[in-house]
Amino acid sequence: QVQLVESGGGLVQAGGSLRLSCAASGRTFSSYSLGWFRQAPGKEREFVAAIRWSGPNRLYADSVKGRFTISRDNAKNTVYLQMASLKPEDTAVYYCAAATLVWGIVVQTTTPYDHWGQGTQVTVSS
Repeated sequence: QVQLVESGGGLVQAGGSLRLSCAASGRTFSSYSLGWFRQAPGKEREFVAAIRWSGPNRLYADSVKGRFTISRDNAKNTVYLQMASLKPEDTAVYYCAAATLVWGIVVQTTTPYDHWGQGTQVTVSS
């Protein structure tokens, strides 16, 4: 089992920055994929970025490439999402998720993610 707790959301003006954190507990030594997803009101949940606990591979949605950076701190069992140049369309609830049954690759589809955090709200004002 893996438990995920997100933090760092809030209200920010367009052009600003925020850093989200996802603290993981439980089975964190495995090489599974960790992802950030977001869901805006009335829209489906969408992929934002993903990383594994080991290895250099990262994936980003086209909408956030060049603005968002996913990283990890293995010593703290924490994954981060650094968000810069935020836009009003980035407003959403952001979720951290773990695909614990998929090893060795970084996953960007929703289905393989079997553990989810509670989400943290990010609101970008224009």
